[in-house]
Amino acid sequence: MAGPFRLYNSLPRELEDFRPGEPGKVRLYVCGMTVYDHAHVGHARAMVTFDMVARYLRHRGWDVTFVRNYTDVDDKIIQRANERGEDALALAERFIESFVEDCEGLGLIRPSYEPRVTQSMPEIIALIEKLIERGHAYPSEGSVWFSVESYPAYGKLSGRKVEDLRASPDQDAGKRSPADFALWKAAKPGEPSWESPWGPGRPGWHIECSAMAAKHLGEELDIHGGGLDLVFPHHENEIAQSECGHGHEPYARYWMHNGLLTMASGQKMGKSLGNVFNIKEALKLFPAEALRIYYLQVHYRSPLPWSLDALPDALGLLARLYEAKENASQMEGDEPLENIVKELGADAARAVEMAEAFPARFYAAMDDDFNTAKALGYAFELARAVNRFANHKKAKKRGGPVAKKALAAFDLLAEGLGLLQMEPGAFIDEVKDKRLPTLGLTREDVQARLDARAAARKAKDWEKADSLRFELEAKGIAVMDRADGFDWRIRLDVSDAS
Repeated sequence: MAGPFRLYNSLPRELEDFRPGEPGKVRLYVCGMTVYDHAHVGHARAMVTFDMVARYLRHRGWDVTFVRNYTDVDDKIIQRANERGEDALALAERFIESFVEDCEGLGLIRPSYEPRVTQSMPEIIALIEKLIERGHAYPSEGSVWFSVESYPAYGKLSGRKVEDLRASPDQDAGKRSPADFALWKAAKPGEPSWESPWGPGRPGWHIECSAMAAKHLGEELDIHGGGLDLVFPHHENEIAQSECGHGHEPYARYWMHNGLLTMASGQKMGKSLGNVFNIKEALKLFPAEALRIYYLQVHYRSPLPWSLDALPDALGLLARLYEAKENASQMEGDEPLENIVKELGADAARAVEMAEAFPARFYAAMDDDFNTAKALGYAFELARAVNRFANHKKAKKRGGPVAKKALAAFDLLAEGLGLLQMEPGAFIDEVKDKRLPTLGLTREDVQARLDARAAARKAKDWEKADSLRFELEAKGIAVMDRADGFDWRIRLDVSDAS
C-alpha cells in the first residue's frame, strides 16, 4: 500500500513529508530531451533517476501518472538542421527514434504520456492567450513576452533577483524589460512556424512544458523533476508562467532535481562542451544495469564524477550482486530454517539475519528521499553474507531455506530499483559478449585456449596447462575448474580497456 515518505523539495530547500493533491496518486512530470543529437550518459542520469522514482512509487502502491516530454522544435534543433542541410522537423524525428532506442536499451519503463511540442500547439497558444488576458504577457512585433515584473515571486526557486538579471545585455527587439522572456517567437525565414493570433511563429522553450504538463496532469503537479541545470531559467520561468496563467499556486507541490555528471575538470558533461559519451556507445560495452547501478550508487541529488573507469567499476559492483543471486539460486534443500542455522553455523545465521532485515532497511532508505546509495549499501552487505555462506561445503545441498530469504530480498532490487532483473547466467553471457572485445578477444579465442589446456591436462602436461591458464588470466579471463569440467568468466576486478 502507498505509504508516507520524505522528499527534498528544491523550492523551500528542505526535506518534507510527501502529500500529493489526491491521496494515493502521484502526478509526475519530468523535462525530457531537446532532440538535436543522440543522448549521452549525462542525460541518462536524469532518465534513470526518474525511472527509479516512478518504478519505486508504483512498487509501493502509488498510482503514478508519469509524463516526460519531447522538445522537437527549438533553436538548437534548427541550428543543427541548418548545419546539416536537413529539415528541422525531420532531424527531430530521427533523434526521437534514437532516444526511444536508448530508453529501450536502458530498460526504462515507458512514461504514461510522451507529448511533443509540435503536437501541442493549441494548448500552448491557449495558455499564452490567458497570460495576455491576465496582464502577465504582451505581444510585440509578432512575438509574445512574459512580463517578469508582473509576477513578484519571480526567483523563488533559483534565488535569482530580477535586478541582477537586468544587468545582463539582451538584444531581443520588442521587449519592455531585459528580464522578460519569450512565450512566442515571430517566424524567421527558413524556420518551422505555426499560425497564431500574433502571426506565424513558434513557442518559446519554457511555455511548452507548462502547456504539456497541464494537458496531461492538470494545473497542479505533485512532482516536477529534471536536472539541476534546469532550475534557472527553465523551471523558474515555468513556475512564473504556470501560476500566472492558471491563476493559482503552487504549480508543482515538490521540485526534484538530480545532480549532474561532472568531469575531472569540474565541468558538467554536455554536447556544447565536447565531452560526451553517448548512451549507445555505453550500451555496446556494458550491460544496461551497469549504467543503472553507476547512477544509483550515489544519492540522486549528489554530483557524480565521470571517468573512463566509471562503468567498469560499476560493472564490478553489479557482478557482486549477481554472484550472490547465482549462489543463492543454486542452493537446494527444504529443511527447517532453524536446523540449517544451528548446524551450518555463524555464516548461515548472518545470511539469514541480513536477508530478514533487508526489506525494512531498504524501505527506510528509499522512503527517505529515495536514498538509493544507502539501499544499495544494505544490498552489498547481504550479498557479502550470502557469498560467504556459499563457501560452506554443505551450503549448496542444504542452504535452500537461507537462499529463499535472500532471493526474496534481491527481488526488491528488481522491483524497486530495476536491478538484478536478469537470470545470473544471462548476465554472465552479456558481460562476455560486451567486454570481450575490449580485451581484444573473442569467444572462439578463449575456447581455443581452454581446449588446448584441457588437452594438456589430459596428457598430464601440467606446465603447459598452467601456462595457458596464466595467459588467459593475464588477459582478464578467470578459469574455474570443476568436477565436471571447467567454466570461465571475465574478471571484473581488473581495469580492462574501455
